[in-house]
Amino acid sequence: MKRIYISVIYIFFSSIAFAQWTWQNPLPQGNTLTSIQFPDENTGYAVGYSGAIVKTTDGGLTWTNISVGTSHWFLSVFFTNPDIGYAAGDSGTILKTTNGGINWTALPSGTINAIFSIYFTDENTGYVVGDFGTILKTTNAGESWVELSSGVTNQLKSVFFTDTETGYAAGDGILKTTDGGLTWIKLSVGPGIYLFSVYFPDSDTGYAVGMSGIIIKTIDGGETWSTILNGSAYYLQTVFFSDALNGFAVGIEVSDGIILKTTDGGSTWTTVMNIPEKVLNSVCFTNINTGYVTGEGGIILKTIDGGNNWSHYSNITTNPLFSVRFTDSNTGFAVGMKGIIIKTDNAGANWKVQNSGTTNWLWSVYFTDINTGVAVGLYGTILRTTNGGANWDLIGIDSSYHLFSVYFTSPTVGFAVGSPGTILKTIDGGLNWNAIPSGTINSLLSICFADTNTGYIVGKNETILKTNNGGNSWIALTIGSSYNYEDLHSVYFTDANTGFVTSYFGLIYKTINGGVTWTVSYDANGLSLNSIYFSNANMGYAVGDNGTILKTSDAGANWMFSTRVTNEVLMSICFTDNNTGYVSGFMGTVLKTSNGGGFVTVEEGEKEKLGFKIYPNPARTILNISNLNCTFRGEITINILGIRGELLLTKKFRNKNTMEFELSGLENGIYLVRIETETGVETQKLIIQ
Repeated sequence: MKRIYISVIYIFFSSIAFAQWTWQNPLPQGNTLTSIQFPDENTGYAVGYSGAIVKTTDGGLTWTNISVGTSHWFLSVFFTNPDIGYAAGDSGTILKTTNGGINWTALPSGTINAIFSIYFTDENTGYVVGDFGTILKTTNAGESWVELSSGVTNQLKSVFFTDTETGYAAGDGILKTTDGGLTWIKLSVGPGIYLFSVYFPDSDTGYAVGMSGIIIKTIDGGETWSTILNGSAYYLQTVFFSDALNGFAVGIEVSDGIILKTTDGGSTWTTVMNIPEKVLNSVCFTNINTGYVTGEGGIILKTIDGGNNWSHYSNITTNPLFSVRFTDSNTGFAVGMKGIIIKTDNAGANWKVQNSGTTNWLWSVYFTDINTGVAVGLYGTILRTTNGGANWDLIGIDSSYHLFSVYFTSPTVGFAVGSPGTILKTIDGGLNWNAIPSGTINSLLSICFADTNTGYIVGKNETILKTNNGGNSWIALTIGSSYNYEDLHSVYFTDANTGFVTSYFGLIYKTINGGVTWTVSYDANGLSLNSIYFSNANMGYAVGDNGTILKTSDAGANWMFSTRVTNEVLMSICFTDNNTGYVSGFMGTVLKTSNGGGFVTVEEGEKEKLGFKIYPNPARTILNISNLNCTFRGEITINILGIRGELLLTKKFRNKNTMEFELSGLENGIYLVRIETETGVETQKLIIQ
């Protein structure tokens, strides 16, 4: 056993000091929630990705966000009473509160390994388990932690104690201690069993769940285990028993969240609920009837009848929202996947779903006044409203092209652009549209006008077009990208000469001569930037992957990260004045700022880029990961995640700067590559096609 001594600067986080961007949908927030616990029947806490912590004091009727000003992923929460609690997660992060979450202090864990589970046996004695067989113990309420020898090097995902001396840690098998963690022995549970959660309703009876729908049970304190369920399509994340007979396991079945229930002590399990396209991560009960489940997209479910029926906490939609636009300070719209349109008429305090009349994906929306607007999308979809969205009329649909951006220069003159090289123009407010030659077959992704005559379009393969005659004809410009065929995602001009373009590779280009020449204003080091907007000539914002929000206050001379509030892909940004702005993105994300995005800092975790490059991108079957700056000593973990953050593939390397990863079994689509080393974590977007 080794005691870890570490010089540490205690960091004091206030829950009200970081109100830069606040959640409007989903509520109370949209980050994936990984763990939930109730220290009493009314008071509960849940934690998750991007520093998410939410709290209820009324038994889940209402939840409030607790902002701690960090983007660390919290993976476990434990409270010893309603006021004193801990949140633990990636990079060895452990935070503590002694006043019910109002303030938080960073504790010295002495490790940079991810912590997956935390458990306290009393107010002073606690344990955490994590990556590479990590087990830590505290006997002074977290003030210091001792490293225990687990005897294993694989991940430990869950820890549970039945008394002060007897505990279990689950991962690649199950470990047991009977002397308060001084020694651990590996129990015999069978070959090839990988577990995510272990729970004991009494000192002898225990359950563990994990991959391939595995559910195992012991009735003799772990000496022997029997397999109840195995080989199913389930991927079970957590198990919890409300009494000796009634238990629950949550996770995912193929692509849908699942809640399983047993009423006979685990002998049989039945499905009580499926949640489409959501991973469910955690379950807990405060009594035999009242329970809670959390998961992907910030979902919170509650039951008051022992798990037979579950109700959702409030959210409008979890469909990706690709475009957000406001007509005035109060009225705004966002559009997205499956034809979703949502509207607010009170500056985002409340949003309501409107009937679009289509399930085609809508990529862009634009309003010329409070009543008249146009939304465009896939298969040439053009919708128009003249009554503030109460009704939307289908103006056009054509399966031969897709539309990705719409822009009006006056109440009557507007443009829609898309693929392949499609430019449409209307001169009657959107009732009729005519095609205009673009001179390209590349997809056109964004359009903006500096004035009624001067406009710009950007798109795939470094496409950039300009018009000087109100869009009647377009000429091709050259942006001078250092990448081959770089996709340009968004364009915004503050005047006829000064403009900005964002790209797939995270570059922001700037011109001061109407697009004749371009310079790189900022490099986000591979974080795709999807939208750019200026609230005035100097104040601008760009949003993109991994919840990136960038801000400039000097016309692009310098860009800084806003404190990250989500890891979701952000697709669109707009402002109604210099202070009030809105962002939309994946998982139904809608964020709002009332102070111009607040203070900006170099984002934690972005201060020193690891410098990895992934290629080819798009990829097919093989992905290369390299870093030519240095050879990383120690273990490097490469995780392939789905766009919703679910782990799909993982592989470990040691002392490498060039690695090859086989992408077997992955379908065409967008994925995330999360690279973890001893010095930090880096996430990049990957396209497989």
